[in-house]
Amino acid sequence: MREPVDFELAAVLGGAARVARMRLGLTQTDVAERVGMSMEVYSRLERGRMLPRTQTLRRLCEVLQVSSDTLLGVGRGMAPVGRPVRAPDEDDSLELRRMTRKLRELDPAQLRAVSRVVNAVVTVIPRAPPAPPRARPARRRRASG
Repeated sequence: MREPVDFELAAVLGGAARVARMRLGLTQTDVAERVGMSMEVYSRLERGRMLPRTQTLRRLCEVLQVSSDTLLGVGRGMAPVGRPVRAPDEDDSLELRRMTRKLRELDPAQLRAVSRVVNAVVTVIPRAPPAPPRARPARRRRASG
């Protein structure tokens, strides 16, 4: 039989996970993939709707580079563990983060090949001025009937 969720603890953990994720410049999808869970489940965790199992909490700590004390809101565990991570730049577009995720999946030989292609493109093609942001088309609503 499942025990009821301690929503106060779940809210603390979810809020700490969100802060750590944003500090690292990661999306919910990034964290979910690295932890090994669906984005929907990770989203519920961040919203304080569920608590992770012990194994998942440990993976969360590794991925988010925080101590379990920090995620659980106890002690003085506010110092991140692991190597320091570059703060996200405002220029880090969604496309750049997607590409970075894909690059992490490559084996070393594939990564070297991609690196050569990127270096060739950067040296041959002059850098274009940044394009103005595009407006998103309005979504159409379905007609109810």
